[in-house]
Amino acid sequence: MTRASNGTALVTLPNLVSTSRVVLGFGFLVTEAVMPRLALIAIASLTDFLDGWLARRTQASSRLGALVDPVADRFFALCVVIGFVASAQLSVWQAVALMFRDLMSIVGWFVARNVSWLRPITFKARLLGKAVTGLQLATFLVVLLWPAATDGMVWLVFGVGVAATIDYTLMLWRERVRR
Repeated sequence: MTRASNGTALVTLPNLVSTSRVVLGFGFLVTEAVMPRLALIAIASLTDFLDGWLARRTQASSRLGALVDPVADRFFALCVVIGFVASAQLSVWQAVALMFRDLMSIVGWFVARNVSWLRPITFKARLLGKAVTGLQLATFLVVLLWPAATDGMVWLVFGVGVAATIDYTLMLWRERVRR
C-alpha cells in the first residue's frame, strides 16, 4: 500500500473504485452500441455508491478520496456527454446545460483559491449537487432508452444545476463570513 508523507494510505479500495470511473469513461467513448453504453452507465452508478459506502464501512475516508470521487464523477459525465455529442445524440447546447453545475464548480474552485479575502474552506457534497449527479445519470439513460424525453431531462438537470450552483455559492459566502 502506498502512503503519503503523513502516513495516510493513498491506494485504498474506495479510491480504486472511484478511479475505475475514469476507465469506464474512456470505455464509453470507444463504443457506440446501446447495450455496452447502458452497462457502463450502470457500473459507473454502482461504483459511485460503492466507493462512499466502502470508505465509511472500512473507515478508509481520506482527503484524497474526497477529491478523487467528484473528479472521477465529473470525468465520467464529461466522457458520456462528449460521446453523445460526437454521435449526435445531444446538441452542444444540451451538453453545456447538462454540465452547467460542473462548469460553475470549476469557476467557483478557481475563485475560492485565488481571491485573497476568501479563506480556504473544505468543499463538501451537498444535497442539490448529489441530485444533479443523479439526474445526469438518469438523463444518460434517457438519451439511450427514450430519446424523445431528452430535452425535458436536460432542462431539469439545468434547473437543479442552477439551484446547486446558488447553494454552493451561498455556502462559500457563509463560510467566508465565519472565519
